[in-house]
Amino acid sequence: MEKLWLDSYPAGVPAEINPDQYGNLLELFETSFREYADQVAFINMGAVLTYRRVEEQSRAFAAYLQDELHLQPGDRVALMMPNLLQYPIALMGILRAGMVAVNVNPLYTPPELKHQLCDSGAVAIIAVTNFGSSLQQVVAETPVKHVILTKIGDQLSGPKRTLVNFVVKYVKKMVPKYHLPNAVSMRKVLARGRHMQYIKPNTSGDDIAFLQYTGGTTGVAKGAMLTHRSVIANMQQSDAFFGPILLPGKELVVTPLPLYHVFANTVNLLLFMKKGAQNLMITNPRDIEAFIGELKQHPFTAITGVNTLFNAMVHHPEFKNVDFSKLKLTIGGGMAVQRAVAEEWKQITGVPLIEGYGLTECSPVVAAGRYNQTDYNGAIGLPLPSTDVRLVDDNGDVVKQGESGELQVKGPQVMLGYWQRPEETEKTFTDGWLCTGDIARMDEDGFLFIVDRKKDMILVSGFNVYPNEVEDAIALNPKVLEVAAVGVPHQVSGELVKVFVVAKDKTLTEKELISHCRNHLTGYKIPKIVEFRDELPKSNVGKILRRVLRDGHQGGTK
Repeated sequence: MEKLWLDSYPAGVPAEINPDQYGNLLELFETSFREYADQVAFINMGAVLTYRRVEEQSRAFAAYLQDELHLQPGDRVALMMPNLLQYPIALMGILRAGMVAVNVNPLYTPPELKHQLCDSGAVAIIAVTNFGSSLQQVVAETPVKHVILTKIGDQLSGPKRTLVNFVVKYVKKMVPKYHLPNAVSMRKVLARGRHMQYIKPNTSGDDIAFLQYTGGTTGVAKGAMLTHRSVIANMQQSDAFFGPILLPGKELVVTPLPLYHVFANTVNLLLFMKKGAQNLMITNPRDIEAFIGELKQHPFTAITGVNTLFNAMVHHPEFKNVDFSKLKLTIGGGMAVQRAVAEEWKQITGVPLIEGYGLTECSPVVAAGRYNQTDYNGAIGLPLPSTDVRLVDDNGDVVKQGESGELQVKGPQVMLGYWQRPEETEKTFTDGWLCTGDIARMDEDGFLFIVDRKKDMILVSGFNVYPNEVEDAIALNPKVLEVAAVGVPHQVSGELVKVFVVAKDKTLTEKELISHCRNHLTGYKIPKIVEFRDELPKSNVGKILRRVLRDGHQGGTK
């Protein structure tokens, strides 16, 4: 497909990037440590870490993994925590030791956690004590041999650390009881690691850096193999696209999206680290009042988020009192940006809300709006430098310009494949092109517009929910005969999970079903609407037709 989009690039954006500027992520880290040593790198809960301090602590963490735990390059190490100062220390420590980082959503239920730990073959995990109970329930059934725990306030100064950890455990009661007798505290790990020898591994760009779990196009969660080169490439592509307005050592980016989410990891962590920026990490963005209070204290230049978060912010009465005088870049990713939210954001802040599009398998960014755009146009933007896209019909033929087809992607940011799932990998690629499952069209200026989703995936506040997973959980209830899950429109979260259920036992109630789901699914995957039916529509081979159910749902939900 002709690269129509290149003529629409803003001034200063190149057509191609060099994905090999850094041989691996370690070189990227070391460059920032050296160039910005005494500048603030991360801010969280009032505490700060300089680039020098991140270097020292991540090196100590890496040394402990190598010397004390005797882990080897290529070993998988899981990381299960929200946005805390401990996260970049542990993540960079894992990568600096030559190991593979396995990001785990801390909100996972025990079965979800067990699947990811077993599938990845993780031999160690770093987790916050708040989730120790979930870990305790499954750790004996996984390959995990080493558990490192940290408390939420562990990177704060002495008195504040004691106070925060006390309040979290005893006042807010956010730490359920757990029993992990062989676990080691992260504070002890860092103290011991400081006195151990760190040996820099011989890591190549083709080595796996992350196993980033996603449902892919269908089914159970799979680990996308993201190499050092693919992640660096996507960081470089993002830098080339937005870099012209980002000044080295002068930026402050707000990070409310969890860093275990690939978008925040590549853009907020890696891109802004390359720029020597300060990174304001928000641990609990759902506490909008406290979040806006943080924004008032730190005049920020960039912020990323999902539509639901931006929507909550613009509707909070205090948001208009935030200082936006330095803000120059706002990016919405993870889910579609809604016009009403984008227009209200622009009205209050004076800065456009730029939409980006990507998927885990692309490390993740494929396309984005221009940094110098003025208004919302409904597009997911232009393909990034060094990214090829094409739109194909059901026969695999490239469609004419302006027509709709499945969006397929090629570029240095594309994953190697799914971890130990060659058949799933083969299904996802066609002639070297990654099949996204999204139906798009391209206008005459090269802007892409998503018009439909080929896959049945449901998008709740930027998080993927796969119908098979919801259906499998509900089918475990002995009173359920048949079930189908679909996404229905919702003004706040984009979509909600709705299930259609044929009951085997007519005494089954909606309340009982939701209670059952809470034992098997993370909160955002739990159905918000339950409709009981006598039968479900099926194809002539007996396959339940989700599309018919979805099309039959009347309107959206407020």
